[in-house]
Amino acid sequence: MCQHQTPCPSADSADRDSARLVAHHPEQGWSLLCNGVVLFEDTGELLPDGRVIDPHRPMAGGQVMTAA
Repeated sequence: MCQHQTPCPSADSADRDSARLVAHHPEQGWSLLCNGVVLFEDTGELLPDGRVIDPHRPMAGGQVMTAA
């Protein structure tokens, strides 16, 4: 799919998020990467084959709440 030299990582590789942006829609919360991955602002992903990658944004230690 990618026509760049050095090619972008494939949608199946661990570093797929480092592919080049093709379309960026921050007002809608998503971007399309060169490898066909749709990357959402919550760090969730939709792969070209339809698989869904759950959001994987790390939580900061100060943001964790516990019940009393």
